[in-house]
Amino acid sequence: MRRTYLRPAGLVYGPDAAELARQGRGASLGGLSAIAYTLLERIERTAPGSLTRRFETGVLPRSTVLPAFLDAARPLVMGIVNVTPDSFSDGGLAAGTDHAIAHGVELARQGADILDVGGESTRPGSDGVPEDEELRRVLPVIEALASEGFAVSVDTRKARVMRAALKAGAKIVNDVSALTFEPQAMEAMAEASCPVILMHAQGDPKTMQLSPQYDDVALDVYDWLAARIEACEKAGIARHRLIADPGIGFGKSFRHNLDVLRQFTLYHGLGVPLLMGLSRKGFIGALTGEKIAGQRVHGSVGGAVWAALLGAHILRVHDVKATVEALAVAQAALEPGTSGL
Repeated sequence: MRRTYLRPAGLVYGPDAAELARQGRGASLGGLSAIAYTLLERIERTAPGSLTRRFETGVLPRSTVLPAFLDAARPLVMGIVNVTPDSFSDGGLAAGTDHAIAHGVELARQGADILDVGGESTRPGSDGVPEDEELRRVLPVIEALASEGFAVSVDTRKARVMRAALKAGAKIVNDVSALTFEPQAMEAMAEASCPVILMHAQGDPKTMQLSPQYDDVALDVYDWLAARIEACEKAGIARHRLIADPGIGFGKSFRHNLDVLRQFTLYHGLGVPLLMGLSRKGFIGALTGEKIAGQRVHGSVGGAVWAALLGAHILRVHDVKATVEALAVAQAALEPGTSGL
């Protein structure tokens, strides 16, 4: 076993980032205009638990090409619309169709670029939902929000739900199992033309948090996502349609989550856009002491801004208004003049 990983480091922001890239002394991080990296950490793994690390100059062998719907200047905010009675974060407050539609409209008003509609809770310890019930929950919400002109994604693991959601107006598929839950999901996405979000998870939601184990969590997650991207390409899903999510909170301990978050730039080596979804999760509560998920706003926003500074292209959040406002301040500091003031 010998594997090499390259993690972008020495980050530079704002006008200096573009100038360094122009001079060949840095390169754009993930195709983003306001962030450049000037160093690479070369990580060599020769055996389980055996790593060497050193910094060097250079660029990643594969650059990220952003699809048209992403913005090179800023991360997009994906607002979460849970159409479930057992959501970990809001206790099913928007579970009914009318409430979910109203919630989605409100998130869009607050600045959400994408509305992520899900009808099956994947919180730790949750049970699966029958396919027909999931369809009953999400389809009218997707149809209503899409008809209003909002960009909608569907959060599902099931091929039939994916197909029906796309027909109802969804433009993105967000799969927490990275198309592994059933073989038909890969087939459905090969037939489609939409972007697909592949999330890492160790185990299924029912048991994933019982005892997650890794040799090196950041590298193991990288290897798994790289393998899923390769499998998708072999199945006929073009790389430019894929987005990767390292899966904070899915089969990971408190320490695992922090390691993934700290080394997030590693995943730019996959050559696809990156999504970060840490909103209101348990490790935020462990860090802040806030036991009620719905009140983990400040910690969640802090994590979102951190991910944005490490080049996340999409931030999946519950608290859209707070996140948008925090990003506006960070963006104005990164690129003076973009605020319009």
